[in-house]
Parts: sequence; structure tokens; C-alpha cells
Amino acid sequence: MRKLMAVILVIFSPLMVHAEEITIAALGDSLTQGYGLPPDDGLVPQLQRWLNGQGAEVHLINAGVSGDTTAGGAARVGWTLTPDVDAMIVTLGGNDLLRGIDPAEARRNLETILKAAGSAQVPVLLIGMRAPGNYGPEYKAEFEANYADLAQQYGTLFLPDFFAGLGGGGDPAALRAWFQQDGIHPNAQGVARIVASIGPSVLDLAARARAD
Repeated sequence: MRKLMAVILVIFSPLMVHAEEITIAALGDSLTQGYGLPPDDGLVPQLQRWLNGQGAEVHLINAGVSGDTTAGGAARVGWTLTPDVDAMIVTLGGNDLLRGIDPAEARRNLETILKAAGSAQVPVLLIGMRAPGNYGPEYKAEFEANYADLAQQYGTLFLPDFFAGLGGGGDPAALRAWFQQDGIHPNAQGVARIVASIGPSVLDLAARARAD
């Protein structure tokens, strides 16, 4: 009997390990897509390697589209949430900021995304963006508050600032080393620092998806 159980475990253990793998879609814009970088140096490939290094049974899907706004994300979230997606990272808003889109409109779009995830019973890690000060303090406060408010309302995991891992203490000169020449998109080294910052929250997201 003991030998029989051993044989069963040998046969089925690979299937058991595979069954534990969590598929996470990363819904975002060029910051997610990996704009300006070799394919292996973008956010999703680097984050996948980081997760592999942690021994996490997680498969990431790159659902980043360069130039996408929150409206673009809302328009395609339905076909991003395929039946095999267990969880979702949402990193959108950078292009809304570049275009000065009304924070109320961005909020509606993000809410559409979170509602779709809720309907699909897919847990979310919502990652916010810090607004520049050139639109004024009211715009900045309203835009940034969208993320925290919606994360609390929909019970998502939350990180307030995609770029927090770059540090710099607010010194633009210190941050320049982590960006490409356009000053908008991180270089490979900057992405590595971002991955190290958000990685633990992605592990939490995978754990939440596995518990569900």
C-alpha cells in the first residue's frame, strides 16, 4: 500500500504543482509594456524573473499597451480578464497625467476596471501615480486620491506610487540615472528597482488569488 501511494504521488505531483500556478495579468501602459527597452528588460519580464527567484508559482501576462490611458484600459479590461486570469495588476494613469485629463474621468475609468475585476472575482493590485504640480495642487490631490479611495472602496491591494522604488528623495538629478533619455520611461536599472519595490505586493496578490 505504501509503495502504491508513492507511485501515485510521483505520477500526480507535477500536476499538483502546476495546479497551484497563479496567472496574473498586468494591465497598464508603456510602463508595463516595456517601452524603449529590450524585450527581456521590461517590467513584466523582470518581475517574472523576480517572482521565479522567490520560488513563486506565478505566470505573468503582459497586458500593457503603449500610450494607453485609463479609458483605454477600461475599454479592453473585458478581454484581458480571460478565464485563465486569476489576478490583475492595474498600473494606469500616466498618460492621463500627460494629457491633463480630468481626475473625475480617470476615476470613472479606473472604477470600470475594478468593477469588471470584481464581477470576474479577480483580486487586484492597484498601483497609483503621483501627479506633477504643474496642474495645480487641487488637481494633484484629486488625481492621487482616486487610487487610495478606489482601493479602499473595492478592497484591492494598493501601492500609491509606481516610481516609489526609485527613491531619490525628490531630487530630479538623483532620479535621472534611472530613466531613459525621455525622462518618462525607466531604463533597465530603474525597472529593476521598481520590481524590487512592487514585488512583495505581487506575492501578496498571488496569495490572495490562491486563497480565493
